[in-house]
Amino acid sequence: MTRPFTGWHMLAIMVAFFGVIIAVNFTMARFAVGTFGGVVVDNSYVASQRFNGWLAEARAQDKLGWRVVPGIDATGRLQIAATDAQGALIGGQMTVTARHPLGRLPDQTIAMHATSTGFAADVPLPSGRWQLRIVLRADGRTARFEEDVRA
Repeated sequence: MTRPFTGWHMLAIMVAFFGVIIAVNFTMARFAVGTFGGVVVDNSYVASQRFNGWLAEARAQDKLGWRVVPGIDATGRLQIAATDAQGALIGGQMTVTARHPLGRLPDQTIAMHATSTGFAADVPLPSGRWQLRIVLRADGRTARFEEDVRA
């Protein structure tokens, strides 16, 4: 014989149902607060005022034909080959800032020195995925690149 469905059964079902929903919401909110904050620029109005200038700089950089190819050597050090439109290596000065995609680790400024194959870092990059912001200065010109690398 089965027991009749009572108000206590309905109460248990409702508590379980909403308990699961609340637990999932709290979990998702915790993950949302702990990851990417959603800020791409600090002041969107100022960024909008500079946008056309940034486009002009990007067009001028594209005309140079400069390319960078980042990589990680066997010791975990960052290496970047910088070439011009003809494929010749570019000398000059390079600065690199490595950012964790979700901001979990602080930005790291990486000291680069010129080598026979391009540029190399002095210290290994911590393991993980990194977004590199590369600034290359050579022949009185400046080029900026953003590349992803996995250490």
